[in-house]
Amino acid sequence: MNFKKILSFLPEVKSPLEKRLSFGTRLKWTLLMLIAFFLLSAIPLYGLAENVLAEFEYLSIILGANFGSLMSLGIGPIVTASIILQLLVGSKLLAIDMTKKEGRQYYNGLQKLLAIIFAIFEAFVYIAMGGLTAIPGLEVLLFFQLFLGGLLVIFMDEVVSKYGFGSGVGLFIVGGVASQLIIRAFGFIGPEKVIRPIGKIPVFFVSLINADTVGAFSALIAILATILIFMVVVYTQSIRVEVPLSFGRLRGFSIRWPLPFFYTSNIPVILIAALHANLTLFATLAERWAGAPTFLGGFSNGVPISGLVYWLSPPHGGLIEQIIKGSFTPKMLLQSLIYTLFMVFGSILFAILWVKTSGMDARSQAENLVKSGLQIPGFRRDERIIESLLSRYIMPLTVMGGAAVGLLAASADILGALVRGTGILLAVMILHRIYEDIAQQHALDMAPIARKFIQT
Repeated sequence: MNFKKILSFLPEVKSPLEKRLSFGTRLKWTLLMLIAFFLLSAIPLYGLAENVLAEFEYLSIILGANFGSLMSLGIGPIVTASIILQLLVGSKLLAIDMTKKEGRQYYNGLQKLLAIIFAIFEAFVYIAMGGLTAIPGLEVLLFFQLFLGGLLVIFMDEVVSKYGFGSGVGLFIVGGVASQLIIRAFGFIGPEKVIRPIGKIPVFFVSLINADTVGAFSALIAILATILIFMVVVYTQSIRVEVPLSFGRLRGFSIRWPLPFFYTSNIPVILIAALHANLTLFATLAERWAGAPTFLGGFSNGVPISGLVYWLSPPHGGLIEQIIKGSFTPKMLLQSLIYTLFMVFGSILFAILWVKTSGMDARSQAENLVKSGLQIPGFRRDERIIESLLSRYIMPLTVMGGAAVGLLAASADILGALVRGTGILLAVMILHRIYEDIAQQHALDMAPIARKFIQT
């Protein structure tokens, strides 16, 4: 009880006074937080001597981060706290009744406290392990800036959740992926700050003008691969199984409960990508400390060239680009195969573990449906009957959905898409949820009668 009182003293964004905010208000706050995200990403850390983490695009996509700026921690503390807390609650190790208002408030308070703790921990680790090296004497100042950026992201996420569309976590991931996609598609300023075409679209046209067929074909493949993966993800996102249910106390009133093909959404690919990114990070730091490549991997200009990380990564630039440029070797084909198997089986494993520990299994879902007064039409209200029906779909969807997200992410990387496959998957899935939220809000604004019905 005393711990709950402590959580009540944590600062929070005040909830809106209105029961339902208008479409324009939500859109305004969503855009404001997105602009704030880009501004924080553009503010460099004062006192930073070296930024080793700048090479880790994989990690920055997942974290919605821009290493070397106030957004260096990104959404890392929030995501870590959310995953750990959801696993504890879903596995019943932490008893919180999410059906009650007090339980939801306790859960949100715990998540915020954990996020703040992880912001402190990650800021310390980044500096202590040499990922972000401070100028001598400015370590404390650099730590404070990292923690401040992490704290701002926590409250910005809360603003989006209460006043905007979707969540800040999803919004910032989409913002990071979109910025990288625009730069890689239309960029015209090189790393040396000289104006020259670096985006694939201007490179394609410049290569055509200069009769450079290899450069033009390489750029075209990257563009087409990105479009193809986007289309496949959008299509598979709409695949679902609908389970017929009815309310036991309301005869004649039934619903169809959807089970999406991506049953665990983007969680498996986030976890397997986070594992890969952290493995790469540790391999880099180990090489720096040892002064030579280790069994984890050796690197050249940030690209793995040996060790475990090499075999668990796609060929640099994509396998198709290496074939076009004439630098293909059979070793790259084996590397692509191992990377694909790593992503597919890793995603399946994490999908199954997530379902088992987060309360998404058939038994937990059946229990929740019975508590909501739902049953299968034509059968008596029994939790075992619903569990038996859901068991036919949930585990197959978990395995197939996990394999699909892993295969799509690996395919995008091997084909050499403009953005890593993980980023494309995250962006499409998050945008799909935001679109559904916006469509629902817009429909309610256009139909005042429906809005009054929901508010009552």
